[in-house]
Amino acid sequence: MVITMSKTKKYLSALFALCIFFFVFISCGREASRELPLGDVNTAPQELADKPEKEEDLPIIPVIQKRLIKNGRIQSYLTGEWIDVQAGTRRPLAVMIPNNTQALPQYGLSKAAIIYEAPVEGRITRLMGVFEDYDALEYIGPVRSSRDYFVYVAMGYQAVYCNWGLARPYVEELLRRDTVQNISAAVEGIHNPSDEAFGRIKRPGYATEFTGYLMIDGVKKAIRRHGYKTEYDENYIPPFTFAAEGYWAEYREAEDALCIYPGGREKNAGGYGITNPYFVYRPQERLYYRFQNGRQQIDEYNGEQLAAANVVLQYCHGEVRDKKDYLAFGVHGEGDALIFTGGKVINAVWRRYGGDAAPAIFYDEEGEEIILNRGKTWICNIWDEYREYVSYDTDWIQ
Repeated sequence: MVITMSKTKKYLSALFALCIFFFVFISCGREASRELPLGDVNTAPQELADKPEKEEDLPIIPVIQKRLIKNGRIQSYLTGEWIDVQAGTRRPLAVMIPNNTQALPQYGLSKAAIIYEAPVEGRITRLMGVFEDYDALEYIGPVRSSRDYFVYVAMGYQAVYCNWGLARPYVEELLRRDTVQNISAAVEGIHNPSDEAFGRIKRPGYATEFTGYLMIDGVKKAIRRHGYKTEYDENYIPPFTFAAEGYWAEYREAEDALCIYPGGREKNAGGYGITNPYFVYRPQERLYYRFQNGRQQIDEYNGEQLAAANVVLQYCHGEVRDKKDYLAFGVHGEGDALIFTGGKVINAVWRRYGGDAAPAIFYDEEGEEIILNRGKTWICNIWDEYREYVSYDTDWIQ
């Protein structure tokens, strides 16, 4: 079922009354979605969904609100898709993963619900995979060192943060906080190491720094030993709102955007220029496929190209901190964003004023929360001072 997103607010009350009549609760805003209970998301009235569209009376899309459990599966906070209850109710792992050309291919990234990408020193990017459904994996990696802005993002997801190494001047004290539950390899500057969670994999021809991996059995043991809480707490705030099952958020009034270049097409100093990554939208699959260094970015785990249902460009103010070129990014407060879903681009803003434990939430130009389509989301932290390099095409590249 395809529902068009409406930008007309004056009909909201009439539409809401219609939904109440059919015992269906729907919402376009984050505030409303938290206050209203939800029945079965499949019970949205077909009369509303199939009603011919008129300029003055466009329908509002049903969203996932209170999660459902069916046959031992639950709707994921991070993707909106059905996963095993055990995976969907436990805190995810946030794993630091290098994106250097010399480190490729990574292992297990296609199993991440969210991939967060941000520049680091040297004007390259690093990835943080947020994993909730990881039991089928033997390991994830390679694993690399921590930067504080990644830690702050992970805290917003209530994730257990996993790293091998750290930028000591900016991360050492942060990782010692009670509010940061981390699984860290034993290196200088780490005060609560978890050696049982890490191991090396033979990779002939690779530098040693790209041979360290997070072992899944070991990380589970480390979490138990540290006594970390394994489930989301009652104050958890989901980072996204997803279209309900059976519906598709189609932003028909938005501009087409079928190829996305986070760092533009040429080399630049904003972090994305060295490997020139881009995403290509395939409408048959409703997915954005990731390319880097002029070729597909592949997960070694299954040989598949990395892909996401949603791509987010989150603009953040950045600064160079010192002579080592360590960077700082403002991941609290607010800023601009571009949301790509269903082959469209939506101008948006992100806001994060709820402290470290709250994630950034994305809103459209009218202040309504963006509704994403179910599936994985790739978030690119864009250095705001280099925003001029960001580009996208309304047609496919040749």
